[in-house]
Parts: sequence; C-alpha cells; structure tokens
Amino acid sequence: MKRGNDVKNEVIVALCDIRSLHNVGSIFRTADGAGARKIYLCGITPSPVDRFGKFIPQFIKVSLGAERHLEWEEAKSAIRIIKKLKAEGFKILAIEQAKKSVFYYKAKARGGASKLALVMGSEIGGVPQSVLKYADEILEIPMRGVMVRHAHHPRRTGRGKESLNVSVAFGIVAYALREGK
Repeated sequence: MKRGNDVKNEVIVALCDIRSLHNVGSIFRTADGAGARKIYLCGITPSPVDRFGKFIPQFIKVSLGAERHLEWEEAKSAIRIIKKLKAEGFKILAIEQAKKSVFYYKAKARGGASKLALVMGSEIGGVPQSVLKYADEILEIPMRGVMVRHAHHPRRTGRGKESLNVSVAFGIVAYALREGK
C-alpha cells in the first residue's frame, strides 16, 4: 500500500525487546509493504545500523532496504512511546496472548480507527505486562495446530509451540487491520 493520500489509516509500530536482528529486519520489510509510517525500536531491539552508523549487512539482507524508506527511531522506554502515541490519538493494539485478548479478526479497530499503533513483544516473553496495561485492545492469532495441543499437554516431553514467529504474527495482523478484514 502506498503512503500518502490513498492510505486510510496511519500505522506506527513499536517493537519491545525483540532480540533477533532477522525478525526485526523482516518486520521492517512487512511494515513497509503494509504502509506503516514509522517503527520504534524499544529496549534491546536491534537497530538497522551498527554503533558506527553503518547499515548492518544481515539486516539489509532480510529487510531489502525497507530501513531506508521507513522512518525509525530507537527508544529506551516502550511505555514512554506508548503514552506519547496515545496522547497523539493513536489506538494502541498489542499483539499478545492474554486473558483479555480477542482474536485479531474481531478487533474493534478493523477499518475504523484512523491512527493505529501495533505493539509487538519479544520472542520469548511477549509484550510485557507493564506495556499491556496501556493497550486499548490486545489481539491474538488463534493457534490450532498439533504442536499447540502438545504444548498444553500435562505429560509433554518437549516444548510445543504456543505462538507464531513474531515477524509472521506481525504480518498477519498488520495486513488484516490495514485491509479491514
């Protein structure tokens, strides 16, 4: 989706403590494709550039240059960014499995809100509770596979998968919300 007058919603992304450079690069690429305006890299989330200001080759290999077209900013505090976005009129949508979460396709923001902020959490711990309390809505993707059932089995022998890769989850929700589907 192109940025400009033909975009019906403004989308900002906040990444909280995502550790994998490859996941962040993939989210940049998908965010650019979905027409997001900006990405905040919060906490330990890696930047596209190294400490000398040079682009990291492994990042660029995954993002395919999206970091050059998409506005991004490093931020120590995700909570400070979320509060700032709320004050600017953004609806805060955290993508996480939680007691109060709803399936992403039932989100109230689908096709309605004009300013959306999607918050993604770390690969291991997800979106922190301290950040979730500021979310207007918590969205999750239903998990139905065999590995999910094994993850919740009382006598499981291995660790099952209870969620999707963070960059895949971002893509599913970002496109669904942008298209209002």
